[in-house]
Amino acid sequence: MIKTLDPTTIPQPELYTILSTAVAPRPICFASTVDAEGNVNLSPYSFFNVFSSNPPVMVFSPTRSGRDNSLKHTHQNVVEVPEVVINVVNHKMAEQMSLSSTAYEKGVNEFVKAGFTEVPSVKVKPPRVGEAPVSFECTVLEVVELAQTPGAGNLIIAQVDMIHINDDYLTDDVLDTEKLDLVGRMGGNWYIRAIKESLFEIPKPIRTHGIGVDALPKGIRESDVLTGNNLGRLGNLEQLPSPQDIKTIVEVAGIQDKSKTELHTLAKQLLEDGNTEKAMAYLLFGENM
Repeated sequence: MIKTLDPTTIPQPELYTILSTAVAPRPICFASTVDAEGNVNLSPYSFFNVFSSNPPVMVFSPTRSGRDNSLKHTHQNVVEVPEVVINVVNHKMAEQMSLSSTAYEKGVNEFVKAGFTEVPSVKVKPPRVGEAPVSFECTVLEVVELAQTPGAGNLIIAQVDMIHINDDYLTDDVLDTEKLDLVGRMGGNWYIRAIKESLFEIPKPIRTHGIGVDALPKGIRESDVLTGNNLGRLGNLEQLPSPQDIKTIVEVAGIQDKSKTELHTLAKQLLEDGNTEKAMAYLLFGENM
């Protein structure tokens, strides 16, 4: 059963909870800014992502307060001084990062309150976070105020001018996802940690053209054993194995006497182990039994 809702009829706090819980995990923009008098501010925002690589552009949104409709200090600062450093947050920084989100009075330096190290930037006035694995010095191109109502977003569109990478997080001079140990925002008080056990790879159909799920035999598409993920992996193959390939694979594996259900179960395990071609051979053999 599906619960269908009209967002215009939902109280703002409830709508925020639905949006922030369903649209997750979200990367965290740990933004350092300064006002016209040079006062430093540091605050995290999870309405954030990278939207272009050429030019390199990131967007984050300090929303208006849902309680009193006030603007965040970050928003006020980038209007006065259109520069920001977007610092990446990993697990080592998570508790301090959360502390910095406290609604301190304007002019209070969250670097000091949360115990972070200010490091001078190269091209912009705001300092970067010394503990961050990666920091992006940015020029603010535009601030788009979506509305004047509580909870309304304010899109800070920022172009990257300089990148700083802590080489502890590099492997062969390339950023290492496992080493980064990034955290993401979920709903409520929940966060997620991108550790090895939670990571998985999917071959990207960029340089190849998968046959698609619709090209699979009906008996495979409607399998009671295979999942949607399994079918998606099969559909990513460029072509079906030849009858000779199927015969060879089946004979080597010694599975000629297996039932169709057993073949599907074996194929499912092969798919989860990343052996797509062999799994397809098992399944097609089952279709011809």
